[in-house]
Amino acid sequence: MVNTTSIGQPGPLIAGGHLVIDLDALAYNYRLLKELAEPAEVAGVVKADAYGLGIEPVARTLWEAGCRRFFVALPAEGVALRHVLPDAEIYVFNGLFGAEAAAVYCAHRLIPVLNSLSDVSMWEAYGWDNDVPRPCVLHVESGINRLGLTADNVRQFAEENALTSALTPLIVMTHLACADAPGHPMSAEQLQRFNQLRALFPEAEASIANSAGVFLGGDYLCDVVRPGIALYGGTPIAGMNSPLRSVVTALSRIAQIKHVPAGQTVGYGATPVHRDSIIAVGSTGYADGYHRAVTSHAAKPGSRQAYAFVNGQRVPVIGRISMDLTLFDVTELGPDAVSIGDMAELFGKNIPVDEVAEVCGTISYELLTSLGQRYYREYVRNER
Repeated sequence: MVNTTSIGQPGPLIAGGHLVIDLDALAYNYRLLKELAEPAEVAGVVKADAYGLGIEPVARTLWEAGCRRFFVALPAEGVALRHVLPDAEIYVFNGLFGAEAAAVYCAHRLIPVLNSLSDVSMWEAYGWDNDVPRPCVLHVESGINRLGLTADNVRQFAEENALTSALTPLIVMTHLACADAPGHPMSAEQLQRFNQLRALFPEAEASIANSAGVFLGGDYLCDVVRPGIALYGGTPIAGMNSPLRSVVTALSRIAQIKHVPAGQTVGYGATPVHRDSIIAVGSTGYADGYHRAVTSHAAKPGSRQAYAFVNGQRVPVIGRISMDLTLFDVTELGPDAVSIGDMAELFGKNIPVDEVAEVCGTISYELLTSLGQRYYREYVRNER
């Protein structure tokens, strides 16, 4: 087993929280997605510091598992990734960021996703002025109405580029708005629009599927799929029986054990205690990405109770989440079952991250990317 922690991260003895990141599970998920997507190629989405888990160890693990293409959101992320993987193909979702940034793309061999005619013009102009190749990805707007070239933009570009060959589109892509809702008519509509426009670029590969899109299968797979959350163990479609393995376990160190008599209250807002209770105080809170909504949203009618996992048993989270503290009702475990220094699992193999996200009224993407810098991060792999 290999233990590492990033420079500047707190050590295991002094951190309030502990993240265990299972790189074997990450590699397993990549291989599973590759099998599901065949014959399409799997490009790993590692934006936002690999969804909060650390771009360097995550990218290296994916590379070792066979991944050769990676997507990030920002050029700064692409530069960071280039230092980690000198030979990878790196694509940047959010476009050029202005004409002056084009030099950065070339210097670090980043491939821009062109989202507008202004992106197209800037990338063309930089290539002509500097006599450099101009590979790119064309992002076709098919209905989500965020980034992307309109249908008219795409047709105009196809006509002009056929005459000048100024750019080399490697991939034509779009992004699904409702892939996480199987059977939603929007997905079929987007696929139809996309197929009409991708036909204008017969030499380019096509890409439409994100994590949920992989599980839609069939015509959605195209040539390249772009999973993100599925790599990290999140369930891309709510309610599905996910074959993916949990990658990250978030733990909170117990700082104190409180014996609270019935009739007293705990935490901000004075949540009442209706029985003599044993409360374990964890050393993480919303500053560490364990959202205040874990308990505030759960208090709403019809919402689920939030749980942690302590010494082999699920226990309720009680009271409001503080910036640095979370309270766990460990009464059912018995008077001496929990000690200072024990760890409570906030989410992981026993408490799925998607369960916590549902309790919060959010999604696992937000939880993972909210993980703060105060955790001790342990990256584990089996010995080879």
